[in-house]
Amino acid sequence: MKNRNTTENNTQFIIARRGDVSGEMRFVAEREGLDPEFIRAEIAAGRLIIPANIRHNGLEPMAIGKAARCKVNVNIGNSPLGSGLECELEKLRLSLKYGADTLMDLSTGSDINGIRESLITHSPIPIGTVPIYQALQEVEKVEDLSIEGVLKVIEYQARQGVDFMTIHCGLLRELVPLARRRVTGIVSRGGAIMAQWMEHHETENFLYTDFGKILDVCLRYDVSLSLGDGLRPGCLADASDEAQFGELKILGDLTKTAWDRGAQVMIEGPGHIPMDQIAMNVERQMALCHDAPFYVLGPIVTDIAAGYDHISSAIGAAMAAQAGAAMLCYVTPKEHLGLPNAEDVRSGLLAYKIAAHAADVARHRKGARDRDDAMARARYGFDWERQFELALDPDRAREYHDETLAGQEFKTADYCSMCGPKFCAMNISRKVTGR
Repeated sequence: MKNRNTTENNTQFIIARRGDVSGEMRFVAEREGLDPEFIRAEIAAGRLIIPANIRHNGLEPMAIGKAARCKVNVNIGNSPLGSGLECELEKLRLSLKYGADTLMDLSTGSDINGIRESLITHSPIPIGTVPIYQALQEVEKVEDLSIEGVLKVIEYQARQGVDFMTIHCGLLRELVPLARRRVTGIVSRGGAIMAQWMEHHETENFLYTDFGKILDVCLRYDVSLSLGDGLRPGCLADASDEAQFGELKILGDLTKTAWDRGAQVMIEGPGHIPMDQIAMNVERQMALCHDAPFYVLGPIVTDIAAGYDHISSAIGAAMAAQAGAAMLCYVTPKEHLGLPNAEDVRSGLLAYKIAAHAADVARHRKGARDRDDAMARARYGFDWERQFELALDPDRAREYHDETLAGQEFKTADYCSMCGPKFCAMNISRKVTGR
C-alpha cells in the first residue's frame, strides 16, 4: 500500500478517532469480512490495532483485536551462538508459506541491523522487535544502558520500518522484590535486564519515567506499542501472582497515556499458566487494560513438556484465544532448550495455526468453519487432492499419505492405509446410506 507521511497526526488511532476510515482500515475490513466503519470504531475504542509503520514498503495491513480473526506471531532471530541472514530469511519464508500473521525479529547476535533490514524488505506481514536487545548489544554491560541509547535504537528501527515494538515499561522498581518469592524469578529477557539496571542505579525504570519520549518516536512512524510483560510467570508455581498482576495494572495505566497521545497499543501476556487460570487471566487483562488487544505467549500449561512445548502451549493458546486473546505468540519444540531452526519454526507455527483456527470456530467467526466443512465433504468423498489442498500444512498431509500409498492410483482410492479397503468406516457408510 502507499505509505503515509511522517506526522504525529497520522496514526491509525488518530485517524479513527477523527472519524475517518483509512486505506489500511478498508484493506483490513475486506480481509476480515467486516464493515470498514466497524473496524474504524474498534480502533478508535482501542480494542483493535493495525500495526503499519509508514516506512514499511510492501506491507499488507492486518488487524489485531478480539473482534478480528485470531492472529499468530512467529519469533525468529539469531543469537550470539548461531544463525545468520540466510537462515533467518528461510525462517521468514516458511512463516509466510504456512500463514504467520506477524513476525518478531529477536536477533541478539551479529549483523542484526542487516538481518532486520532484509526481513522488512521481504516481508508483507508486520515486523516486531524488542529494542532493548539491540540497545544492550551496543553497550558494554546492563548498567550502561540509558534512555538516550534506547531512544536512538527505537528511532533507527522505526526508520527501517518496524511495525510494532515490545517495551518493558511496566516493571517498576517496587515490583522487583515480589519476583524474589518466585521459583523461577524473572524469565523475560527484557524484564530481567531492566530489573538489573534498576537495582544497580537504585532508581525507577527509565522506560516508564520517559515513556513520553518513546511515544514521541512511535507517533512519528505509527509504530504500535506492544507493552511487554517483564514479570510474566516462567512456571506454573509463579502464575497469577502479585508481581504479574501488579505489572499488568501499570500497563493498563500506560495504555491510557498512549491513547491520550494517539498511539496504538496491545498488551503482552503470560507465559506459564495452569489451564484453570487462563480465562481468568484474559478477563483480568481486559479489565485492567481497558480491552486493549491481548497478545499472549502460549500460555504453556505444563512445565514438563521439554521438546514438546509447542503442543503444551498450543493447548493454552486455544483456551486463551477462545476467552478473548487477540494474538498468540507461538512456541517451538526448542522452547527452554535452544535456538529454533527452520523446521522448529514450521512445527510451532502449525501448532498455533490450529489453536487460533479452533478458537475462531468456537467463537463463531463468520466463515471460520467453511474450510472444516469443505474438508469433511472431501474426506467423505475420498477426494485426496482436495484434502491436501485444504490442510493447514498440505505438504505434510501429502507426505504422510504417500508414505504407504504413494502411487497415483491411490489418489482416487476410497480408503487409506490405516483401514484399508475392507475396514474403512466411511466406505461402508456410503454403501449403507447410498450416499
